[in-house]
Amino acid sequence: MIKFFNYFLVTFLFFFTPAYSTNIKVFEFTKDELTNLKVRKVRGADEKTKYSVGDNENGNFLRAEANNSASGLGKEITINLGETPFLNITWKVEKDLPGINESSKKGHDYAARVFVVKKTGATPLSNRAMNYVFSSNKNVNTYHPSPFTKKSIDYVLSTTKDNFNEWVTVKVNVREHFKKFHNLNLEEINGLAIMSDTDNSKLNSIAYYQNIYFSSN
Repeated sequence: MIKFFNYFLVTFLFFFTPAYSTNIKVFEFTKDELTNLKVRKVRGADEKTKYSVGDNENGNFLRAEANNSASGLGKEITINLGETPFLNITWKVEKDLPGINESSKKGHDYAARVFVVKKTGATPLSNRAMNYVFSSNKNVNTYHPSPFTKKSIDYVLSTTKDNFNEWVTVKVNVREHFKKFHNLNLEEINGLAIMSDTDNSKLNSIAYYQNIYFSSN
């Protein structure tokens, strides 16, 4: 949605030293990190999404509970897509949002989503984003522009139609997607954000995020 998209770009995007290694871990999902990450409520939303951390046999995770709420956790990080173009995400949706039209303004909510953002100009409105989502209604590899801005593309990496209340790991070539959907030949991106939101549909969702990192293959 354009409210969060623009606010995220204004708040989080700065230039940072690129990271050049085989695997680049983006989030640690610790209490200290959660305290230091900036939480931004979407303008117009009644409440902030509730984020908390936990752990299981596979490490730390982030729990997100949205109840007619919308807020995101953004991280400023520069990733060298020439070295590590693949974004890896492990996530789970425990309570989804069935029956909404996610490509419409009234239904543009996701129990889990990860924004990848590229700063492409002097103003926030000039920036581009890939919004990778865990859909409650659409099929994997479905995509469409955000109903609020064509500069952000929603791309379904997981769906509760196939993986409801179970962990699933996905991988996507971010560099290829920015070329395909934004016609940009990128060497790097500038930031990521996590958001679970239900402010448009007024519903409730619960989701978990784990092991978000970039890799060379």
